[in-house]
Amino acid sequence: MAETTLTIDARGEACPIPVVRTLKALAALAGPGSVETLVDNEIAVQNLTRMGEGKGCTVASERLGEKEWRVTVSTSVALGVSDAEAESATCEVPAPGAPSAAASPRRVVVAITSECMGTGDDVLGKKLMGSFVYSLTQLDELPACVLLYNGGARLSCEGSAALEDLRGLAASGVEVLTCGTCLDHYGIADTLAVGEVTNMYVIAQRLTGASLVVRP
Repeated sequence: MAETTLTIDARGEACPIPVVRTLKALAALAGPGSVETLVDNEIAVQNLTRMGEGKGCTVASERLGEKEWRVTVSTSVALGVSDAEAESATCEVPAPGAPSAAASPRRVVVAITSECMGTGDDVLGKKLMGSFVYSLTQLDELPACVLLYNGGARLSCEGSAALEDLRGLAASGVEVLTCGTCLDHYGIADTLAVGEVTNMYVIAQRLTGASLVVRP
C-alpha cells in the first residue's frame, strides 16, 4: 500500500505558521507517510528540520529556486501531534508520597527584547544590558534558556558587546535561542555567532513552560 504524501504551500507565511501547519499535517497522516512543505526562506527550512528531527522523523530539504525550498518530513508511524502536545501542556497532579512541585528545580527563562535595558538613554541602556548579561554568568543558578527576539536578536550576532558572555552561558549548558524572523527582518541572519535560530512556536513553548520569566 502506497504511503500518503501531503503537500503544503507555506510560501509567504511568517514563522511559526509553516511549522504549525506541518505539525497538523503530520497528525492528519494517521500513519506512515510524508509531508512536503514549500517555503521561501532558509530560516523556515531550519525550523522545519529541527521540528521534524525532534519528532523522530526523517527530514530532507531541496532548493527549488532562488527563494523556494521543499522540506519533506517523513514518518514511519502515526503521530498524534495535536493531542500529545495539548496533553503535555497540562499540569500533572503528583501521586501521594511523590516529591512536591516546590522541590523541583526552577526553570528560569530570560527573555531579552532589546539591546537596551530600560528606557531613557540608549547609550546607558546598552551598558546596562551588557552588565545584565555578564551578571547572568555569575549567578549560582543559571537560567535554563535565554530568548532573544526583536531588537534583542542583535545581542547574539557578531560585533555584540554581550557575545562572549552569551557564549559562556551556552558553554555552561544554557539554551540560547534567537528569533529567526527577527534576524531575517534586520538582515543579520548571516552574523549569528552563538546559540541556535528558533521560531515563535518554540519561543511560546519556552515562555509558557517556564517557572519564572525574567524580562530585563
